Amino acid sequence: MLDSSDCTLSLDNLFFEKPTVLKKPLHQEVSPWQLEVPPSLSQIPATQDMQKEAETFATLYFSQKSKKFLPSKFRSVFNEFPFFNYVQSKALDDVLYTGKNFVACAPTGSGKTVLFELAIIRLLMETSEPWRDVKAVYAPIKALCSQCFESWKKKFGPLGLICKELTGDTEIDDFFEIQDSHIILTTPEKWDSMTRKWKDNCLLQLVRLFLIDEQVHVVKDATRGATLEVVVSRMKAVHDYRRAQNPDAGLSMRFVAVSATVPNISDIADWLSNESGPATYLYMDESHRPVKLRKVVLGFPCNPSQTEFKFDLSLNYKMANIIQTYSDQKPALVFCSTRKGVQTSAAVLAKDARFIMSIEHKQLIKYANSILDTKLRLVMLGVGYHHAGVDLSDRKLIEEAFTLGDLPVLTTRTLAMGVNLPAHLVVIKSTVQYVAGSCEEYSEADLLQMIGRAGRPQFDTSATAVIMTKVQTREKYMKLMNGMEIIESSLHSHLVEHLNAEIVLQTISHVNMALDWIRSTFLYIRALKNPTHYLCLKNLNSLSSIGLINMDEDINIKPTAGRLMARYFVAFDTMKRFCEVAGTETLSDLIELVSKSREFSDIQLRMNEKRPLNTLNRDKNRITIFPIEGKIKTSEMKVNLIQAQLGSISIQEFGLTQETAKIFRNGMRISKLSEFLSHRYKTGFSALLNALILAKCFRSKLWENSPYVSKQLEKIQSLSTAMVNAGLTTFSKIEQANARELELILNRHPPFGNQIRESVIHFPKYEVTLEQLPRYSCDIAEIVVKVNVKNQAQLLSRKTAPDHHYVSLIIGDSDNNVVFLQKLDLVLLKSGSWSKKIEVAKASAGEEISVNLISSEYGLDIQQKFNVYY
Repeated sequence: MLDSSDCTLSLDNLFFEKPTVLKKPLHQEVSPWQLEVPPSLSQIPATQDMQKEAETFATLYFSQKSKKFLPSKFRSVFNEFPFFNYVQSKALDDVLYTGKNFVACAPTGSGKTVLFELAIIRLLMETSEPWRDVKAVYAPIKALCSQCFESWKKKFGPLGLICKELTGDTEIDDFFEIQDSHIILTTPEKWDSMTRKWKDNCLLQLVRLFLIDEQVHVVKDATRGATLEVVVSRMKAVHDYRRAQNPDAGLSMRFVAVSATVPNISDIADWLSNESGPATYLYMDESHRPVKLRKVVLGFPCNPSQTEFKFDLSLNYKMANIIQTYSDQKPALVFCSTRKGVQTSAAVLAKDARFIMSIEHKQLIKYANSILDTKLRLVMLGVGYHHAGVDLSDRKLIEEAFTLGDLPVLTTRTLAMGVNLPAHLVVIKSTVQYVAGSCEEYSEADLLQMIGRAGRPQFDTSATAVIMTKVQTREKYMKLMNGMEIIESSLHSHLVEHLNAEIVLQTISHVNMALDWIRSTFLYIRALKNPTHYLCLKNLNSLSSIGLINMDEDINIKPTAGRLMARYFVAFDTMKRFCEVAGTETLSDLIELVSKSREFSDIQLRMNEKRPLNTLNRDKNRITIFPIEGKIKTSEMKVNLIQAQLGSISIQEFGLTQETAKIFRNGMRISKLSEFLSHRYKTGFSALLNALILAKCFRSKLWENSPYVSKQLEKIQSLSTAMVNAGLTTFSKIEQANARELELILNRHPPFGNQIRESVIHFPKYEVTLEQLPRYSCDIAEIVVKVNVKNQAQLLSRKTAPDHHYVSLIIGDSDNNVVFLQKLDLVLLKSGSWSKKIEVAKASAGEEISVNLISSEYGLDIQQKFNVYY
């Protein structure tokens, strides 16, 4: 028998695999290692039977004391729990008492977000108040971003820190908004677009801490992985630039990353290295998960002739037994790949009344009576569904019922990312989803997030996750569940776009610099260990082949049209499509071109959307859209028909309405490639003019000749139909209307009518005049073009148009040549007039030229003809 007096286990031995070097405390208030351990606890018997209990007890003891190691002002951040758990305790020393880069690899649900909070506190501890220049960036997936924003506002707000969430596609106000922010919560995609101009903005050079949450698995994701990789490499470049500018300042940039279990965590540590070496890393396997998780992968037969749709449908009838077997009469969350699948699964499960497990579920009748959507009233049978197409009030009601435990089963498509609902059982029904009209497997990051909803520490002591997949893929998901899949880089798939962006930023100006940039990526780390090698030069040649960069014989690199690709965050495949423009494209042609852009590859055409889209497309009374031939059967056609928004046609399908905003955000960026056409083509007047008009339409969300111009007035947007019915279809007519009549039309009280008229009066009003100079020749004419602001005096006191408003003057001849193109902005508004002498070469098809002044947003365009004499 083992004598406990011969075998003792100290607290340090429990917590650290090697002797810990005592560190000088950052503050004199308390030393992190001045532990006063009672004699009865200083030595804990370590028999085989008691080893695990001793470790757990010591962990709790250490954790309870560790919060007192913090300066008192920071302790309130951790008020939600009395002590740190085992994973947090193991990481605390490296995160809080060193400034090294750090990677934690631990099971989902083990409280890794606390490590970010400790890292932020470390940054504050080493910086003197008032922390004016302290900036930390947190870059997770979007839903986690929103969730953490609400939490950190409450935790760090009392300390005087300002949190700011940036996840939209806005560009102008973002830098202003983060000026006074200390903690910036954003997505890798958004941070990529912002940091492409980092040399022009000193604010980004103030970032001292970069936090990467659950994104290590994203690195291998085909769409999101490359962006994360590039963002990290760019933040390294920011740090190197900052050090080079101020070598004696001792400036630092710290990376802290957390992830679910992966086998090659050391590769991540190598990638997040700095001048002192690789990042420190902590690897904790599934045995350290606070809530023990049972993982089950079930394989079901699928005939070669069976479609993915039919296989998915067949799984609906197997779920009831799975939930009965594994739920232990506790809440179950079922993930489905489509909105239609979510509703179908719920309907099938609702037929089984066994889910009504206790008398408390009579509460469900109360919820059912409050729900607006009649289909959702199946909640009274113990099953609900939830997706982005459900009305917001119904969604909140369903979430409440599930959170309180009143709703036993919830089928969903959208809760995987960040909505923290309690679930004892998670079921992933099928591992295939529909993307851009085709089937593809879920990304590992998405699957892990779904699994992570099972058994959150505050709700459960044990949990189960079940994956339903095909027999053929069962082994693959077994490896994933056990954390055995090697993480690889996906940067090679998008290397062209990102190389171009770095060239535009002047991070790269020679092929050797391109290779240095590659060495800063995770791609390089894995390329050294993986037989597959990726050549940088091939991607540079791709950029050069369509004129986005210039390369000389010595392989020196200069950006050209690639500047626009980087500025507007446009995919390389989209740029290639715009390179194929013939120059004669109509507005309809350009809309079709934009709808085929890679930026819309994630838009899906759902079964329930086909009927409303086909009805919209076939309606002969719809003169405000360009109809598409045949039936709507692709996602490209769906994107194309979002032009209904430009025609102010009401779209009744809720899901379509929701996606419209996303399509318009991307469309606005892509439509700015009119600048690309202006640089590339001198013989494509028609295409360029229509591209400028389309860009304007995307900004204003209206056709250029729409009668609904009043939608652009701030106080009228939802009342524009009444204005159209009253015949007020132009700004001129609105300005001439009587203020009292406007109030009657809109059912508003005075002085509302005066305010509307004042807004219109203070829009800039332009006029364009052309005069031919009396210097005649047979092939060249000299023309003086003048643009005047007719109401310039009124604009000095007030103007309705924003400062970024501008107009484009474009002149073309009868041969479809661009004669002249000029962008006129605030300079014109301030001076009141602008003029320019231009030379017009004689066109073979006629002597008439087309003169167009296109407003960037508003219905203020001027289009006229002018005959030139030779």
